[in-house]
Amino acid sequence: MTRTEYPWLLPSAMADPELPGDRARARRTVRDWVVDITAFLIAAGIALIALAAIENEGSTPDAVLAVDSVIGAAACCALWGRRRWPVGLAAALTALSIVEPVAGGAMMVALFSLAVHRPFKPAAIVGAGALIVAPLQPWLRPDPDTGYLTSVIFGVLLILLVLSWGMVVRSRRQLVLTLRERARRAEAEADLRAEQAQRLAREAIAREMHDVLAHRLTLLSVHAGALEFRPDAPAAEIARAAGVIRDSSHEALQDLREIIGVLRGPGDTGEGERPQPTLTTLDALIDESRQAGMKVTVDQRVAAPGDAPAATGRTVYRIAQECLTNARKHAPGTEVTVTVTGGPGDGLTIEVANPAPTEPYERVPGSGQGLIGLTERATLAGGRLEHGPTPDGGFAVRARLPWPAA
Repeated sequence: MTRTEYPWLLPSAMADPELPGDRARARRTVRDWVVDITAFLIAAGIALIALAAIENEGSTPDAVLAVDSVIGAAACCALWGRRRWPVGLAAALTALSIVEPVAGGAMMVALFSLAVHRPFKPAAIVGAGALIVAPLQPWLRPDPDTGYLTSVIFGVLLILLVLSWGMVVRSRRQLVLTLRERARRAEAEADLRAEQAQRLAREAIAREMHDVLAHRLTLLSVHAGALEFRPDAPAAEIARAAGVIRDSSHEALQDLREIIGVLRGPGDTGEGERPQPTLTTLDALIDESRQAGMKVTVDQRVAAPGDAPAATGRTVYRIAQECLTNARKHAPGTEVTVTVTGGPGDGLTIEVANPAPTEPYERVPGSGQGLIGLTERATLAGGRLEHGPTPDGGFAVRARLPWPAA
């Protein structure tokens, strides 16, 4: 979490961003010590001025003057606890100032601290009490050099000034703390968004890796299984299966290099990037599946497949690739039908269907995740995908993707 470079220049309530603003036992900073010493000296100076005025007046007995001196010193020393007990200290000094003019300076400092460190309600209550008793002190112990009305008005204005000043300081501190909290939340939200972006990127890479490699690896698994269970197959058939395994291995390695190149970032792949699959490369995918021994019927009614948006064409390609892979795994020997229709303004629709399997087959591990990935891919492309069994026991996948009008 970000901290200020010079926390000793801040009040203790604001120096540590991890702690709340109104703390009863906060450790004083250097600034707090300077402010506390200054407040003590101001209150002591006002007390000495008041004590000198009482002494010069000449009508006050020496015993009362001594008591005034002790009480004034005690009131000034009590200011060191103004941060811990602002309400009680301000109320006590307000009551004491009724009969002790030497406590007036300490009372003003206590009222200021109360307005700074406590909410409006307690500050307003104690401040109202100070305004109510303001006329009593000049009446009980009048200043011979100042009239009664003048003393009352001056005392009331001074109390209002001190309270207002303290509330302004508190408001400014609350604003700073609020802005600091907003900055902290913004930083946390930025970190969360970065984590979510990384997670989404990892999910996208994992989805792409599954879509790309599942097709190739399924070919390897099917043909390797055929070689394992038919060691007496004709040499031509064995050579064809071995060729498919070799080509699929090379393609899988190349696709894996592309994904690793994406992870490394631009300029660090070491090789030129291969073109991404589009709608125009769908025929090559069908031919590859036919060479691997699948029966595939294609019904493509797209006038200009090269004009299809790259993202939409790539999604159609991946859907067809995954469906052919699933058909090869779960319905070997059946005839797969691939239908692609649409155009600008009408969108693209791809439907891949296969009947129920007619011959026993060995299940390939890792099933079910591909359709979830296809659904997410279609949704991200702005379309929708539906899949499920057909009435005859087969399986069908149908997706509709957008193709904006030119």
